[in-house]
Amino acid sequence: MENPLTILAIDFEASCLPRHGRSFPIEVGISGAGRTQSWLIRPHESWAGWDWTAEAEALHGLSLERVRHEGLPVEAVLDRLIAAMEGCRAVADSVIDQYWLETLANAAGETAPFLIDHVSVLLDEYRASERRIAAAVAFADAWHPLRHRAASDAAWLATLLDHVAGDAPAMAVMPLQRSESIFVSNNL
Repeated sequence: MENPLTILAIDFEASCLPRHGRSFPIEVGISGAGRTQSWLIRPHESWAGWDWTAEAEALHGLSLERVRHEGLPVEAVLDRLIAAMEGCRAVADSVIDQYWLETLANAAGETAPFLIDHVSVLLDEYRASERRIAAAVAFADAWHPLRHRAASDAAWLATLLDHVAGDAPAMAVMPLQRSESIFVSNNL
């Protein structure tokens, strides 16, 4: 299969799942093409009164105080995300990531700058069998055992996609090293 766009996995962490209330994004991560980055998102004033759950905080380990203190303004995150995604195709393992992208963009006074494909679309394009997908999941799990942060979840998905595409040994995104609120891995 020929694809002119670089594929980047994208993942958001949020204040809660929408089924638990009004949810806003608190972190976004991207991974692929030998790089992994993420940004904490400072809650926007328009999200005041939206929900924050202890369940979500326990899952991602980010406190509301931390994202308020360390997060970047929504406009800065959106600008960095748009720049990082230029010429790339965004893929996520949840359809809810599109909602969080739209929520981020709306808070910045913009419309969503791109669409996020669900991973199933790409797996269909690759004509991946159940066996091939299961092997890719196991491979990604071995490389990225820590989950529920945007960078690590995006890196997990990028590794899975690389494995399905047959690029795993050369393209697997290496385990992450933290550097403040931005993660970068160029250890390929």
